[in-house]
Amino acid sequence: MPQPQLSLETIWSFNEKQLLNLIETLAFTPKPKPIHFYAPSFTYYKTKYFCSSTTEFPTISITGKACALNCKHCGGKVLEAMHPAPSPQELFELCVKLKHDGAQGCLISGGCLPDGSVPLDGFVDVLGRVKRELGLTVFVHTGIINLKTAVSLKQAGVDAALIDVIGSNETIKKIYNLKGSSTDYADSLQALDKAELDFVPHVIVGLNEGKLDGELEALKMIKKVKPSALVIIAFMPIHGTAMSKTMPPKSSDIAKVTLAARLMFPEIPLVLGCMRPKGAARAETDVLALKVGIDAVAFPSEEAIKYAQNQNFQISFSSYCCAQMYLDTKTCEKQSGQP
Repeated sequence: MPQPQLSLETIWSFNEKQLLNLIETLAFTPKPKPIHFYAPSFTYYKTKYFCSSTTEFPTISITGKACALNCKHCGGKVLEAMHPAPSPQELFELCVKLKHDGAQGCLISGGCLPDGSVPLDGFVDVLGRVKRELGLTVFVHTGIINLKTAVSLKQAGVDAALIDVIGSNETIKKIYNLKGSSTDYADSLQALDKAELDFVPHVIVGLNEGKLDGELEALKMIKKVKPSALVIIAFMPIHGTAMSKTMPPKSSDIAKVTLAARLMFPEIPLVLGCMRPKGAARAETDVLALKVGIDAVAFPSEEAIKYAQNQNFQISFSSYCCAQMYLDTKTCEKQSGQP
């Protein structure tokens, strides 16, 4: 990938027209490359190109619908779409049922405690059973996490930890309703890194009422550790929340963060994740991400798939969570004989 003779700070200062011109000028995808499209089971996805499985990779909430933070952008609404399993016994029984129904893996998530953590400690032993006895791929949303919990997840055999990284203290206070700072997320990244647990940070574009605020700082925090992959997501209004009428970030703003991430992390898998604005803007967002050099897209628009076909990308589809990208990359490297 060609590297522009521009600093990240300069690119960050670009207006929309300057940024779009830069993306076209750089020609980030001059030759065919693999592109992975993901459509995990928590949302039904069907296009003329691919129909997702409704059972292969479900999402589970270990707190049911409960969340102490009641964040303005979510209000617990995201939890309502997950399978509830608020006790270790219920979690194991649910995983047995899901396995019987065809699940190959699952994403363990849940609402946060007042300190921003997901209450995982009481579920670590059963996650180990799920790995040993059921053989499922297990990803875990952690929220803010300490070293002890990170090490226990590693010992349980969890495949990867997923963590949203917030680089703005204003966003943390105003949107997350959290009494903390970006230092808590930096410490969480260090804990995951030190535990040698594969982890996939998520950077949320426009979480502070649709405007850029702290995304570059979040990327800089992630740069200090060694993530297995990196996911870019973006604020999208959800009906029934305090921010349901808030304008989402522009496609160009999402592209700006994606471009910065690509330049900062040229060697690790970069993914455009499932949470991002819907409607006409999604197609533009997806195509810009492909031009910037993204490696994977969750729930891709048909326009993105057509663009990938026209550019002779090597396309694959999966019903797994897009964090699977880091494992798929390892598989491809083994098959090609790369170290």
